[in-house]
Amino acid sequence: MDIGRKIKELRLLNGLTLGDLASRSELTKGFLSQVERDLTTPSIATLVDILEALGTNLSDFFHEEPEEKIIFSSQDFFEDEREDYKIEWVVPNAQKNEMEPIVLTLSPHAKSMELSSHKGEEFGYVLKGTVTLVRGSKKMKLKSGETFYFDGSKTHYLYNHGASDAKVLWVTTPPWF
Repeated sequence: MDIGRKIKELRLLNGLTLGDLASRSELTKGFLSQVERDLTTPSIATLVDILEALGTNLSDFFHEEPEEKIIFSSQDFFEDEREDYKIEWVVPNAQKNEMEPIVLTLSPHAKSMELSSHKGEEFGYVLKGTVTLVRGSKKMKLKSGETFYFDGSKTHYLYNHGASDAKVLWVTTPPWF
């Protein structure tokens, strides 16, 4: 851990100058500058004083959250291939999040799973082919490059009325698939 860099980040986050921090911690600006540039290392007691002046403590200062993975590649995807369609979960473990994106590939004249009424919203982007969105008693045709967005209050599914595979990026909130 780069203690000096982290102290400087906290100081700047709190809107303090070196002079402000020096006054609050009863240390000199020169000493604090050396600490921030990792030219000197404060004793534990001095570090406690600095951190107290910055509104934190040793435990919080040294606690590091694991970095959250935010970029995924095809090696991270999980697939479930059925007879008429394939689902690719493009964000691993998305069920624990507030939304769940999938890529749905529908064979010609195939129907997706039917989703019953639920609280939440859904978004879809037709990547390839043509599909019919059936929502309640309404049927709406979409082609490549078109999107849909609706609340989940009615039973709904997608149907590929084309002669080739259709591919749709489908996002639900809360997670549904």
